[in-house]
Amino acid sequence: MPDQLRCDLLLTNTRYLAPDMTIVSGKSIALKDGRIWDIVDQDACPYQGDTVLSGPDLLWMPGLVDGHLHTSQQLLRGRLLDEKPVIWKRVNVPFESRLDQESSRLSALLAAMEMISCGTTGFVDAGGKYPEVYAEVYQAAGLRGRLSVMTNDNPFCPESLRAPSVPAAVERLRAMKGALTGLLKPIYSVTTPTAVSEELLRAVFQAAEEDGVPVETHMNEYASEVTDFIERYGKRPFVWLEDEGLLNAPMTAPHCIFLSQEEIEIMARRRVRVAHCPFSNCGKGVPPTPQLLHAGVPVGLGTDGSAHGGLDLFREMRLFRGVLNVTQGVGTADSSVMPAETLLAMATQGGAEALMEPDLGVLRKGALADLIALDTGVSHLWPTQNLVHSLVESASGADVRHSIVNGKLLMRDRELLTIDAGQVRREAERLFEKQPWLQSWK
Repeated sequence: MPDQLRCDLLLTNTRYLAPDMTIVSGKSIALKDGRIWDIVDQDACPYQGDTVLSGPDLLWMPGLVDGHLHTSQQLLRGRLLDEKPVIWKRVNVPFESRLDQESSRLSALLAAMEMISCGTTGFVDAGGKYPEVYAEVYQAAGLRGRLSVMTNDNPFCPESLRAPSVPAAVERLRAMKGALTGLLKPIYSVTTPTAVSEELLRAVFQAAEEDGVPVETHMNEYASEVTDFIERYGKRPFVWLEDEGLLNAPMTAPHCIFLSQEEIEIMARRRVRVAHCPFSNCGKGVPPTPQLLHAGVPVGLGTDGSAHGGLDLFREMRLFRGVLNVTQGVGTADSSVMPAETLLAMATQGGAEALMEPDLGVLRKGALADLIALDTGVSHLWPTQNLVHSLVESASGADVRHSIVNGKLLMRDRELLTIDAGQVRREAERLFEKQPWLQSWK
């Protein structure tokens, strides 16, 4: 067999979700060297694969990308529901300050397991105490992502999370950048503009521009934070960042719920990437997503971490559809204010934008081979008169059969191949016995 006809993975007798959000049937997909090598008619496929996956009930699609994840909050699952705001100050930050390297490693393992199992192949992490520990776990798991140290110099912040100085914070970010390799890349992060000094806010954004690294920070998440920012700086957050010349580095902005028209125009002009977190945001407000999309702002989806209901982006799509229909569709009698195709594009192409990977988020020849396969033969997806609609209405992460990142199988027939799930479960049980505060923390 000539080398040009041999591929690493061959997906045969299958269907796939095309970039225009239509379903294409009767195809074979050849993967080689981490990319989609070719897509051909099943009856005329000349390729042979070292590994072959086949199934007429499978639907291949781009892997989902979590545009905003808190790896460090994986062990907070179930703790935040029904809590009064503002939870990140009262609960999240104090909890994270007590994590050590062992619990941080386990948190990353649990996050990697959940992402792979739910069809997430890429992520943007908000930063934690030990990004190098996360990197070791995520690299071994085979996921693609961006990691950071979330910097903070506010006196309210626990000492273990607080940067001793602005230069030290920037030095820590640059050290993390130098340590990342492979599918993991850096993103510089600051907690939120209202929680840090102006000096640190400027320093992180300027360092990102100087180092050619994207930047992220929680933006316009609470109405009170926007008003606090206006009281401090006299302008809305995005307006101030623009006027101060701080939007020169590529930026991913999680949440973005409370935006003015002027801010939306700035975000479109500067191509700020947005990551909405539907489940988490429901306790805060509803973002102007149709207006953002109309203005040309790239919008993706995030989970905000497992403490906010888990890492299943299919659930986030379904929830967001309902939220937008009730809040913006009903009043205008627009039943398609957030179409299924748009939601799928947000979870794939929009997520790729948040990750800053232009060859990701679409299934086409030459794109990066980050793919998932859903079993469409399950009772809640079959029969269907419109499979694209059913993916949004009824699919869940549990329907994902196979997961591939960079052309490598991470899960096959629901079996994790890069993580020992049983071992992780045993480690978690031992850790909870060793550090009981993890389960009883208040």
